[in-house]
Amino acid sequence: MIRPPGLLCCLGLLLVAPLASAQMTIFKEPLSPRIANYRIDATLNAETKRITASEMILWHNKSDSPTQDLRFHLYLNGFRNEKMSFLKESGGKHRGNKMDEEGFGFTQVRSLKVLPHAGDATSLNFSDKAIHPDATAMNDKFTQMEFLSPDDGNSDDLTYFRVPLEEPLQPGASVWIYIEWEAQLPQPPFARTGAKEEFFFVGQWFPKIAVLKSGGNWTDHQFHLNTEFFADYGAYDVNMTVPSSHILGATGLEVSVTENGDTKTHSYHAEDVHDFAWTCSPEYVVGTAQAQDVAIRVLCQKEHEDQMQRMLDAAVFSVEYFQNWYGDYPFPNLTVVDPRRGASGAGGMEYPTLITAGTSYGLPEGVRSLEMVTLHEFGHNYWYHLLASNEWEESWLDEGINSYTEVKIMEDKYGFANTLDLLGIKVGIGQVHRMSYMSASSYDPTVRNGWDYYSNGSYGTNSYSKPAVILLTFTNHIGDETMLQVMQTYVKKWSFKHPVSQDFIDVVNEVTGEDYNWFFQQALYTRNTIDYSVGYISSVEEEPLRGFDITMTTEETPKKEDDEPKSEGLGTYHNIVKIRREGEFIFPVEIEFTYKDGEKRRETWDGKDLWKKFEFTGDKQMVSATVDPDYKVILDVNFTNNSKTVEPQMKPVVAATSSMLVRLQTLMDLLSF
Repeated sequence: MIRPPGLLCCLGLLLVAPLASAQMTIFKEPLSPRIANYRIDATLNAETKRITASEMILWHNKSDSPTQDLRFHLYLNGFRNEKMSFLKESGGKHRGNKMDEEGFGFTQVRSLKVLPHAGDATSLNFSDKAIHPDATAMNDKFTQMEFLSPDDGNSDDLTYFRVPLEEPLQPGASVWIYIEWEAQLPQPPFARTGAKEEFFFVGQWFPKIAVLKSGGNWTDHQFHLNTEFFADYGAYDVNMTVPSSHILGATGLEVSVTENGDTKTHSYHAEDVHDFAWTCSPEYVVGTAQAQDVAIRVLCQKEHEDQMQRMLDAAVFSVEYFQNWYGDYPFPNLTVVDPRRGASGAGGMEYPTLITAGTSYGLPEGVRSLEMVTLHEFGHNYWYHLLASNEWEESWLDEGINSYTEVKIMEDKYGFANTLDLLGIKVGIGQVHRMSYMSASSYDPTVRNGWDYYSNGSYGTNSYSKPAVILLTFTNHIGDETMLQVMQTYVKKWSFKHPVSQDFIDVVNEVTGEDYNWFFQQALYTRNTIDYSVGYISSVEEEPLRGFDITMTTEETPKKEDDEPKSEGLGTYHNIVKIRREGEFIFPVEIEFTYKDGEKRRETWDGKDLWKKFEFTGDKQMVSATVDPDYKVILDVNFTNNSKTVEPQMKPVVAATSSMLVRLQTLMDLLSF
């Protein structure tokens, strides 16, 4: 998900013609463990904004321990009433949107049954409904549902529950789960999901089984304001019945469309994904394009149709950059959704093969928010959907890495002014992330539970901007080519798994051949900040030595009144520079010394001590010294103290201030229209 400022793909040909039956065969051998497999049948009532649905889940215990219960998430219950932890934390506001007074949503489970799996069903034949058990013969667990609140002790929260099993489910064993439920969508779309008049975006809408970790421990978390989602991979067959007038898009590939009079049933199939979302509206205009071996489909609002090509182009370059730089996108298609006006709560969100971006009427070409959001949301199909990290506990692994790659690609595509280039105002997304980082750089360590940050701003900074700045600084340290190899190796090694922070660090160490735990320990697990400054500088022409017992050489004979003066710059100068470490974060830095004749020299300091003195004596007069002259250490919280001159300099300050005021006035004039 974006915050407002704030592999082997070989299946493309399958898009040419939909298959004839929802009970289609699996396209390929699994790329993922396929632990949680779903068949869902859902019917939307467009008037009441309610979904009636059932699902059959085939779940495999692929952990190393038995489990005595099953645990599930009901995310829509986060919008059920103001006792829910999500609404208590958000106050009914999220990402600039506010729920309507009557716009609450919920999930109401009507039936829940369980049956230990004793047959030969696997994820490879899960689509065959004939192998599913008869739900009426399964063990009823509805009355044994127990809601849990492991994070905050809120006994009123209904977003996470368990059901006990008759006997422990052993490693390698499987279980069938059948659930019937109703889902009321919030209005307007709020926190990624919901309805606005004729527009529907349906995310986090079905009862979803939790993740069982090694040791038999479930990932126990409720739905919180500053968290997203974590689930296991599987295969999905989903049938969505909607009004006939509605155009529908969803995760995966459309298999068939069945006419039912006033409604249509769209059948979709997806493999090796850990989530499923869909959208429908009668107002969509459809555009298509091809990006290498990936078919692009854009669902655009009618009032934005003049920007259709721009949306398609943004999706195409996003796919091509990621495939060229980071590895193959293993799915044959991508759907990009443009949310309806008044439904921005659904914008800027990611699901496997389905993302929401969005634009606004009359968006100038020099304002590249459309391109940036499209790139960012597609990037999640790598850093989140291929590498399914735990966003409750380590959100930087998705949002932060994604923000970093967004900066690198936008800079390569558009240059410095990659976000805003209008009326002389030029802004890059890297600048935006650095400003955000500086605004809340020391409130929290980067790695922390999403609901435990000092503030929403600290969550945003530590999930998005600070990790981007961390990785940009690290890239400058090891070089672009090596960092690209790190990212490619990370994708290849950890796709379709659940990597943690140390797994990423281990890849860094493997690729570079060096131990960089010292860097990431400071960057991710402490509040330490980098701030190196030039504390003192002097350049003094040496005078003859004076005092007792000094023997003077011919060159040291004191100057007489009638001696010819020396030419300027030919004296002997004693140059002293003191560099200070004013932050707790230790990092090596370069120092550049500039002399009066324009000559420069550089030294490197490991940055470990509180200060370092550099002292040179020679025939050159020093005029200035600069720490990190190339601005590689983007983590440095204060660039203004990086340089110092022997003589005070006011002209650059006046010029910079004047330029800033002119640009600010231009921006204010623009916004006043």
